[in-house]
Amino acid sequence: MWGSEHVLEERLRELDGRLRGPARLKAELLVELRHALADAAEAYREGGLAPAEAARRAVAEFGTPAQLAPAYQAELGAAALRGLSVRALVVAAILVAAGDLTWQGSSWSDGPRPPEVYQLLSISVNGIWLAVAGFSLAALALGRWSARRGAIGPSAVGRLVGLGLSGALTLGFLTGAALFAWSVRLWDAALTWPPMIIGAVLVGAACFALARATRCWLAAAG
Repeated sequence: MWGSEHVLEERLRELDGRLRGPARLKAELLVELRHALADAAEAYREGGLAPAEAARRAVAEFGTPAQLAPAYQAELGAAALRGLSVRALVVAAILVAAGDLTWQGSSWSDGPRPPEVYQLLSISVNGIWLAVAGFSLAALALGRWSARRGAIGPSAVGRLVGLGLSGALTLGFLTGAALFAWSVRLWDAALTWPPMIIGAVLVGAACFALARATRCWLAAAG
């Protein structure tokens, strides 16, 4: 019996090493496969085969890791893009809707207007996060459309949308950091303004989470 378990677990380890994507979903997929392999091996044992041979038959019946991995990887890639899109959409909506609240009532809000380039950068940041929201909605819509068609993973168009979302997020991170740094240089009081501090902490945490989700999707899609 130990030999049969070793055969099954070895195949699961080989497949695990090939897959990239959300850890929880990958674990669930491997558990499902483990149960399916165990059931198939049990059926072969009931047919009169020795446990080790039954396990080898079951493993061979399901296919090699190279044959199994594409379907599983496609499912992981679709889930990773869906998770990234939902997170990005929520963050983008909050930033666009509430970004200006960090400035309202500040000691410098009634002072001289900042340089035109600064104003252009500020407008660009909002535009970029609107683009993030657009890419997120497009990715979610494509994912639902693919699911209705019975497709397992994202289409080529879905991959392009995912890459666009990743690029827009990267640009959003960079321009947002530049705007924050410029704001601090223009107004020293920004570093002690509570809404500014709270906003910076929350945005930093959100960007960290989005960076992890983006890396997860890029690994799953690659």
